[in-house]
Amino acid sequence: MTSSRTSPLPAALLALALVAGAVTPAAFASSEPAAEARNRQIVTEAFERWQAGGTTFFTDLLSPEVIWTIEGSGPSAGRFEGRERFVERAVRPFVSRLSSPIRPVSKTVWADGDHVIVNWEGVGTAQDGQPYANSYAWILRMRDGQAVEVTAFLDLVPYDDVLRRIPAPRPE
Repeated sequence: MTSSRTSPLPAALLALALVAGAVTPAAFASSEPAAEARNRQIVTEAFERWQAGGTTFFTDLLSPEVIWTIEGSGPSAGRFEGRERFVERAVRPFVSRLSSPIRPVSKTVWADGDHVIVNWEGVGTAQDGQPYANSYAWILRMRDGQAVEVTAFLDLVPYDDVLRRIPAPRPE
């Protein structure tokens, strides 16, 4: 017959370590809630700067080695490896066709471990004066304060319409 009674030795050692200051109760708590809060704060603050007129959102938030995936089946869907490639192939061609940049007008941010999910509404104006509005859901995997993976969901019809309708600017 086995006993369900446990030895008091581990508890006594833990108590002694606590009294001696060798460990703190926080050392036994998961660091995950702190990481979640930090990741959520980093992303929230980056969106707030962008909303206020900032122009460094992608360089502030994305790791140089980010893998950004635009989900969907339109011509703009795809996978981009590296921040520069993503900005050069997806961001600049779109932004160059706008007379006023996209700004987040509302957002909700959730965090779960190293993942941050942002559901946001963005508005801007195309160079032909037509409004652009879209709903986005981005799932970011964070590491060391930067997004290393992003999966983006958006309505590609209005996005691709701007790319198709407005000619690309001529290189200078």
